[in-house]
Amino acid sequence: MAASGTDRMVVMPKSDHRMQRVRNKTSDLLYSIFRYALVIGISFIILYPLFLKLSVAFKDKQDIYNPTIYMIPRHFTLDNIRIAAQVMDYMPLLANTLLFVAMTTLLTAASCALAGYGFARFTFPGSSLLFILVILTILVPTSTLMVPMYLHFRSFDFLGIIRLFTGRDGINLLNTYWPSMITAATAGGLKAGLFIYIFRQFFKGMPKEIEEAALIDGAGGFRTFARIMLPNAISPLITVILFSFVWQYNDTFYSALFMSESPLISLKVASLPAQTNQLIPQLMGFGSNSGMKVDPNYVAMIVDTGILLAIAPLIILYLFVQRYFVESIERSGIVG
Repeated sequence: MAASGTDRMVVMPKSDHRMQRVRNKTSDLLYSIFRYALVIGISFIILYPLFLKLSVAFKDKQDIYNPTIYMIPRHFTLDNIRIAAQVMDYMPLLANTLLFVAMTTLLTAASCALAGYGFARFTFPGSSLLFILVILTILVPTSTLMVPMYLHFRSFDFLGIIRLFTGRDGINLLNTYWPSMITAATAGGLKAGLFIYIFRQFFKGMPKEIEEAALIDGAGGFRTFARIMLPNAISPLITVILFSFVWQYNDTFYSALFMSESPLISLKVASLPAQTNQLIPQLMGFGSNSGMKVDPNYVAMIVDTGILLAIAPLIILYLFVQRYFVESIERSGIVG
């Protein structure tokens, strides 16, 4: 019995097979070239300002007006770094900033983890509305809260206790670290709404059998959170700690609002041009009141070097923790 036309297997010639393989390899090659060109282009756009500041940091004054120099200096020097560090009083400033940022970061992570756990595991009247208000804190610009927060900490009075016993309006906490510490400890600090959401999404995805087993063993809510739930939340903890550290380190809004006179790197960078103009004549042997005008391009070099010194700790931090940072984001509630 002869096979019908539909049952016959169509065999492509060998030349067609070779052409198909060539097309596939060509398309894969073009896609790879496009992908690498896109990644290299985006990386260059991101890293170009950093490379430019690195070039300026090691460039001598005599290279400023040399048109043949683009990125690589002809005369290398460390004077820019030395002067920028002297203007900023860098090491004491960095130590004070890191201590402050570390304390606020730990308080923020602990308070937001507790708040996120409460939203994920406990149901009470108004809990949904309260969580919506937490989400709204992510959307509302912080500048709209400037005046009430300033007035609140200018006359800080918890539950009116100070007015009740002393008759005064409260305690002035401005130009101290207390406003940032209080907001961080009460899950109301910088980007706290986002951190609460991250923890809430993570804890919501954990099996309830873990808590039930802890309750059977006699553990209460706080003990279950501290002994069982929090140790399992390593991924969101790393995410929140890193985000909080970087944002707090770079923060200028709360720092200028509450601690305008505090020795913090974010505030020092804002005043770096004026201080550089004052210090350079003194370093050159002229008095501060000599009226000498400093080359603005040289001042810009010192300012760029100071900015590089300011962001150097964050770059070093990312080089060490970037693998944990990426893994924690993949496993945390951001993608949950």
